[in-house]
Amino acid sequence: MGIGSDLLAGIGLGDPVIRLGVTGLSRAGKTVFITSLVANLMDRGRMHALRAAADGSLKTAWLQPQPDDTVPRFDFERHLVALTGPEPHWPEGTRHVSQLRLSLRLDSRGLLGGLTGPRTLHLDIVDYPGEWLLDLRLMEKDFSEWSAEVLDRMQGRPGAADYQAALNGLDGDRFDEPTAQRLAETYTAHLHAAREAGWSDCTPGRFLIPGEMEGSPALTFAPLPAPFADGRLHKEFRRRFDAYKSRVVKPFFREHFARIDRQVVLVDVLGAIHQGPRAVEDMRRAMADVLTAFRPGRAGWLAQLLGTRRVERILFTATKADHLHHVQHNRLTAILSAMLREARDRADFSGARTEAMSIAALRATTEDVIRQDGTELPAVRGRLLDGRQAAFYPGELPADPAALLHPARDGAERWLDADYAIMNFAPAPMTARPGDGPPHIRLDRAAEFLIGDRL
Repeated sequence: MGIGSDLLAGIGLGDPVIRLGVTGLSRAGKTVFITSLVANLMDRGRMHALRAAADGSLKTAWLQPQPDDTVPRFDFERHLVALTGPEPHWPEGTRHVSQLRLSLRLDSRGLLGGLTGPRTLHLDIVDYPGEWLLDLRLMEKDFSEWSAEVLDRMQGRPGAADYQAALNGLDGDRFDEPTAQRLAETYTAHLHAAREAGWSDCTPGRFLIPGEMEGSPALTFAPLPAPFADGRLHKEFRRRFDAYKSRVVKPFFREHFARIDRQVVLVDVLGAIHQGPRAVEDMRRAMADVLTAFRPGRAGWLAQLLGTRRVERILFTATKADHLHHVQHNRLTAILSAMLREARDRADFSGARTEAMSIAALRATTEDVIRQDGTELPAVRGRLLDGRQAAFYPGELPADPAALLHPARDGAERWLDADYAIMNFAPAPMTARPGDGPPHIRLDRAAEFLIGDRL
């Protein structure tokens, strides 16, 4: 796959463009989603629910040079080899903003379709870390408010005790760079440990994915308790916090986010359920914060930045549906929908169309039935990361999402009557028929919701 022979044919300067934003929190599968989506739009044998593919009006799709010369290109070819090559493995995750342009040749529809001939639509896919999107909530807080929230939220999370120990004995009336660096490093270590343990709300996002800004003063601060409020350390950290908002967060939204037409947010719901009630509630709050970024007409700086531009459609997906037998997919979707109910209602009221579904952008398992204590359990079978084959039953998700969300909202430490397991499967070796993209679950339905109306 690559830039096809149709690169220059029939493309005019006025061809319409859809900018599709793809984000999600760590390990939700952004890289896999984009790679499989592009591959399946180029080879559409498995895209039956995408109407333009099913009825033949989508004639061909090919890659083009991306339109933004200063944004890194999404490395589609390397990621596709990783997923579908002779030794398939998961590619590296998102570390920065990247972009890819896929051009689609379509039959014209309507009464004048026969006269106007084929048309071209460009799909610009923008990949960016979900951790950066969570920084939106910082814009409406000052340093003291953010510090109080973070210090309260971090109790009981990995690394919290180490950070508290780093604060003990500090003289808030003094500021020196080694102290600032030590606090920032300890706080960053806490964020990494919390993310690894399944927590979603870990800000500032650039502390986790600093890129070229690593070690800069704008990334060298940390939350401070109220007794430090009048000291030099607090004053300097407040200045750096404000610089982070103005010089890091705002430019990201202005240069990338404000130009997005459609958005998909990938959510590892199963991973949060496995971690327990507090992780589920943390993810629910984080996703609500994410959705506030897409509210047209929202007051404040973001509304001024976006002007009248709208994100027209937002798709929330519970990823890794292939870790469950299909009989549980509806329950997984219902849990995701319930987690996002309040925030989705606000977006719907503002005019954006939203949808929730369970998908696997790359199917790594097959369905199976295992017998345990005389009972048949719907399971999945796949290749583990060490190469072994295994059948796996993760437990039964509740029919009523409230059975998970109520204890999560109430601060429960663990699930009282269930144990939800998770297993890490590797991509399966595949032999696709000519014209077939990588195997998936409902990726075609996701594509139909995101871009089907424009095809």
